[in-house]
Amino acid sequence: MDVTNDFVVLRLPPPPEDDPLFTAKKNLLSRKTIDLNFRVQVSLTHEEATHILDLIVQAARILHLNEIELYFIGDHESGMLNPRNELESLNLVVSVINSLLPSAQGDKVGVLLMLQAETINMIKCVGAKCDGGIITEEGNSDAEDRLLQWGQDHGVKTKLQLAHFKGAGRGAVASEDVDIGETVLEIPESLLICDNDVYKSDMFDIMEMSGINDETMLLLWSMREISNPISKFKAYFEALPTEFNTGLTFGIIAVTNLEGTLLVEEILQAKEHLRNEYEALQCKLLSNHPEVFEKELYTWERYLWACELWYSNSMKVVFSDGKLKTCLVPIAGFLNHSLVPHILNYGRVDSATKSLKLRVSRPCMRGEQCYLSYGNFSSSHLVTFYGFLPKGDNFYDVIPLDFDTSQTGCGDWSTHMVQGTWLSRSKDPHSYGLPDPLLSYLRTALKDGDVGSSTQIPGHTDLTTETEKAVLEMIISIFDPMMKNLDMPDDDDGSENPSWDVKLAMDFKARQKRIISSVLQSCYGGLQLLDGIESSNDS
Repeated sequence: MDVTNDFVVLRLPPPPEDDPLFTAKKNLLSRKTIDLNFRVQVSLTHEEATHILDLIVQAARILHLNEIELYFIGDHESGMLNPRNELESLNLVVSVINSLLPSAQGDKVGVLLMLQAETINMIKCVGAKCDGGIITEEGNSDAEDRLLQWGQDHGVKTKLQLAHFKGAGRGAVASEDVDIGETVLEIPESLLICDNDVYKSDMFDIMEMSGINDETMLLLWSMREISNPISKFKAYFEALPTEFNTGLTFGIIAVTNLEGTLLVEEILQAKEHLRNEYEALQCKLLSNHPEVFEKELYTWERYLWACELWYSNSMKVVFSDGKLKTCLVPIAGFLNHSLVPHILNYGRVDSATKSLKLRVSRPCMRGEQCYLSYGNFSSSHLVTFYGFLPKGDNFYDVIPLDFDTSQTGCGDWSTHMVQGTWLSRSKDPHSYGLPDPLLSYLRTALKDGDVGSSTQIPGHTDLTTETEKAVLEMIISIFDPMMKNLDMPDDDDGSENPSWDVKLAMDFKARQKRIISSVLQSCYGGLQLLDGIESSNDS
């Protein structure tokens, strides 16, 4: 039983065994000596309840870690990791508390309500750090009004209104206050644009015989459907922009400005891939069936536009039949992304109502911009496929490191990476703001060079100044050339106001430099710390 006379037991669900990170999460819980069952005395004071809630939330954070978060979380760290993980974790705690309330009585209700209120307050504190953006005076276009009316006529239920935001374009605001767990947008399954619509078209048999995969079928179908005057989705297609302005349409000057960054290779490879795919389709399908694939509808420019549409607006949704499909979701696709989103989980059609329900994980007040999480993406991915940089520190902006880990034991990790060292939560000065797995790997790889005369670091029986210096100098040797490449002067298009792509490229480059600069500063600071230890030992 979860509720006894003297205490309430809160049980967090264990990680599912099919979770690829199942073992790593279980091991981390064990190392931190955190259980998933918590006995909460009904007589607790508010201070005592807050303390046990902190332990519960710590456990929930571990349950919701993804691979990058797991890499950067330290065994001795606590507190919020990032907004996504925090909102997921706090919402889990709220759901567990809510499941106990109906059967609770007397003092048990009081302590549960106390925990619930404190958890909701923590959720609100996370959301308070989010800037909702400034609404411009530009009103909705006729096409947007027609889309909203079309949705309403076909069963869409919404507490949102479309709006335009300075620097972000189109988005949505709440038309009324929406509380945690409430549905802000509900869209019938029949309005989700997916492969079912392709199967009904006269194009399907030809594409199937030609061996075209489902995602390419969707691209080709939508290229024609946007010009279909009697399309079921006419109102949706008419409301789409004529240009998406993603990294896939960066000009030469913008790409040149990205030299030395991770993004330049990502964009060039993506562009080359799409061009090769288009040329293959021309030979394999388009030129052989001009009666179906009309030449003027299947130009390279329209193909690239369709690719940008599906990259930037599509969602993975499990339909009521249990099948996972890539689809376009009218209206929902117009919501903007944020590192502190309102809507986190929206990938499954409700089997009872046969509709996709978008629920908020933090309150959204009337007139506030409602944000949707596009996923746990790096800024380079968001620029390439969505055409924007998120506001704030993106936890998933990492720089991978190319080490040969086959010859050295490196624990659970075969790859290593860094992020901005300002994101580190470690209080140990000998972490240098760098992740534990990276330091462990380099210490193991470089300790053989320690001749034994090195100074032991106080409080760390297994660390010496010689090995630590070798580790930091190794990292500096990697990142110093990167920084020099990024310090090359930027090209511009000769105007006082650079084009959208050049500005976006320069902003991304500045973020990359900030990360690398933080790593170098942390390493140089670490070397000074080690010199001080050696000087103290000599004296």
